[in-house]
Amino acid sequence: MISLRLNENDEKLIRDYAKLNNLKLSQLLRDAVIEKIENEIDLKLFEKSLNSMKKTYSFEEVEKELGL
Repeated sequence: MISLRLNENDEKLIRDYAKLNNLKLSQLLRDAVIEKIENEIDLKLFEKSLNSMKKTYSFEEVEKELGL
């Protein structure tokens, strides 16, 4: 079990949002945390992929690699 301390304004905002969207409070909080974690993982994978594509090759290196 996880407990969470909120000030009154934050608690009201979260409860009102859950009610407005017909969500259970626990479902809303769980989904929000899971989404945050997944977004961070996706961003790290994207950055890793982008960094791996930053290597450049000269025309001569490409010719040599292709056997031209």
